Amino acid sequence: MSWLLSLPILIPFAAAVISFLLKDGPGGRWASVIGSGAMLVSAIALMSSVLDQGVVAGQMGNWPASFGITLVADLLSAVMVLITAITGLAVAVYAMADVKPDIERLGYHALFQVLIAGVAGAFLTGDLFNLYVWFEVMLIASFGLLVMGGSKEQIDGGVKYVALNLISTILFMTGIGLLYAMTGTLNLADLARTVPTVENQGMVTVVAVMFMVAFGVKAAVFPLFFWLPAAYHTPAFATSAVFAGLLTKVGVYALIRMFTLVFVGDISFTHEILLWVACFTMVTGVLGAAAQNDFRKILSFHIVSQIGYMILGLALMTPLAILGAIFYLVHHIIVKANLFLVAGVANAIAGSTELKRIGGLYATAPILAVLFLVPAFSLAGFPPLSGFWAKFLLIRAALEEGAGFVAFVALAVGLFTIFSMTKIWAEAFWTPHPDGVEPRLSSLDRKTLWPLILPIAALAVLTCIIGLFPEPFVVFAERTADQLLNPAPYIAAVLGDGA
Repeated sequence: MSWLLSLPILIPFAAAVISFLLKDGPGGRWASVIGSGAMLVSAIALMSSVLDQGVVAGQMGNWPASFGITLVADLLSAVMVLITAITGLAVAVYAMADVKPDIERLGYHALFQVLIAGVAGAFLTGDLFNLYVWFEVMLIASFGLLVMGGSKEQIDGGVKYVALNLISTILFMTGIGLLYAMTGTLNLADLARTVPTVENQGMVTVVAVMFMVAFGVKAAVFPLFFWLPAAYHTPAFATSAVFAGLLTKVGVYALIRMFTLVFVGDISFTHEILLWVACFTMVTGVLGAAAQNDFRKILSFHIVSQIGYMILGLALMTPLAILGAIFYLVHHIIVKANLFLVAGVANAIAGSTELKRIGGLYATAPILAVLFLVPAFSLAGFPPLSGFWAKFLLIRAALEEGAGFVAFVALAVGLFTIFSMTKIWAEAFWTPHPDGVEPRLSSLDRKTLWPLILPIAALAVLTCIIGLFPEPFVVFAERTADQLLNPAPYIAAVLGDGA
């Protein structure tokens, strides 16, 4: 079982080493693709094991919990690793055509695989200190990917990205130290047992808020999100896609994990804060998107906006709300990564992502136009795509809790999202080119085109499957929410039945 848990981490690291050794030729990109495919196989095997056996845990080096390094997978961890592997494979294929040879020679594919390993490690770790370690792995790899190319805009975005994330790290480490001083453990399952026994519960709440801020920076919630739109539009499109799909979701995952497993003693206070944060995050993100006129900047602000929906599910803290947050989390990773991939193809054909400088993409590339509409409509919540069901579950949960104003905010943000997606469609795809020069597909040869279109089409099909056949996905999310709200099996799997 330890091998099964560690393979989704070990495989990307091995792929990173091979990719770096072969970085001067096509071998590096193929090593990245093959490694991503192998990780997907391991993620499917892990998911199958969790579905069959329930929560699975492994102790590295056979050190007993809570003294050693624990890897643990419940349904939430397993599905996050699986969707990471799917996104990683899609982006690895896309990067074969998107990433230029001079960037590849700097070690792009190796850093990409290290980033994927860090994300998988964060989802599978069973203790807080190792969560910090995986955060640092992700930070180093993502900063390297962000500044590859060395442009002024990239350096500026990278500095903002690192500066705020270092502040998050300081808060995170301070919270870890205080929590260890109070409980004598950093194992998540052990913390779930010991935190309620701490005499000074007021101090526990203070530490909980520290973790909320630290993870809030990673998740890009209000008012800690400004680093994201300053950075995500600057690197290669493949890098933007994997950042958009995965990085902020690690922060959301950490919030969900900690505030359903460990910090559950003062929900009336902590989750009230989360509720207001969710509302402001949704509103500020969507208003920021409405003010932009660049394809990637619009999408970057919409990452912020959509994070608010996920935090809303956690804040409401009902079975239906947690179900909706999980469904939204999975849906959004697929949709948002796909939209950034579409933006990359649009840029390759039209030569820009500024909406005022491009146009006529529908006439030139009708297939790309259709592939844009699928994730765009899903993001906006059009039925019967996956985004509709995700929003429906959360709004229904809010109404059942009597939070009518919150439901209204969520619906209004959905309408503004439609506005942004319609603006992209109208100016980039439908309106003729402003200079009267229609973009040409001839700028892309067939060897370049298929690695760009194939991942976009595959993710669009997956979005349609989730939307058209939502029942098994909702049932899975329901089981996942039940595990989160009833953590006894998680604790027993890590610490033993005697716990």
